[in-house]
Amino acid sequence: MMRYLKLVNFEINRFSKIYLSLLLITLLSQFAGVIIVTKNFLNRAHDIMSEEKISEAAYVTNYGGIDFTQIASSLWFQGPIALSAVALVFYIFLIWYRDWFGKNTFIYRLLMLPTSRLSIYLSKATAIFLMVLGLIAFQIIILPMENALFNSNVLETFLNMEMSSSAITEANRVLTLIIPSTFTQFLLSYGIGLMVMSVLFTAIMFERSYRIKGIVLGLVYCGIAAALFFAPVFIMASESFYFYPGELVGTLIALGIIVTGLSIWLGFWLLKNRVTV
Repeated sequence: MMRYLKLVNFEINRFSKIYLSLLLITLLSQFAGVIIVTKNFLNRAHDIMSEEKISEAAYVTNYGGIDFTQIASSLWFQGPIALSAVALVFYIFLIWYRDWFGKNTFIYRLLMLPTSRLSIYLSKATAIFLMVLGLIAFQIIILPMENALFNSNVLETFLNMEMSSSAITEANRVLTLIIPSTFTQFLLSYGIGLMVMSVLFTAIMFERSYRIKGIVLGLVYCGIAAALFFAPVFIMASESFYFYPGELVGTLIALGIIVTGLSIWLGFWLLKNRVTV
């Protein structure tokens, strides 16, 4: 267990500089978005009120007010979230290929450690998952601060409504996806994320095991995994069978567990038996 934890800590430390940069970009961009979007709205409102000689209340009646959903829908807010997501997806590949193609082919030393290769496999997956949770936790922490800054910069007259953090999350599709409001949604969102990561890990193991042929095998495996997981959706779309919402969610969770477990087992088997030093 201690070796596994050391490997997790090692993997996190290797990505720490980029990870901290993502956190900083998110912080600066989203707070800048609150200020810039709010200022643009107020400047536009004051210009129109000056030109048409109307009051603040009349402006809101004619043109509408502002609330935090407009901030949360802006590129300033969603851009760093998308950047972080892309960076972590890219790191799913980098976390393996850096060991092979980096200096001194570190993978050979890593695979020769006196520890189970399953620990190596799981430590990389755990590191990525912890970093995902860290980014989400960071977003949850700074969202109320951004909301407070927004409310302090906008006159109550211009506010459509004063929103809580939970209301903001529920009103924005991106935030609803990354910050689930129920345990079932959490299982679906992050369970799917874990499943995708395990499938990609297995595809990488296929490529590392069989090279050119492994690329084809990896793509085929990804296709099979996707078809298996989305089978209930395809069945419903063909109208050959109907699932109640609860049944559909339960079936997807069960299939997700099967695909994830199969991918971890197959990926570990390839790492243990086909990837040699």
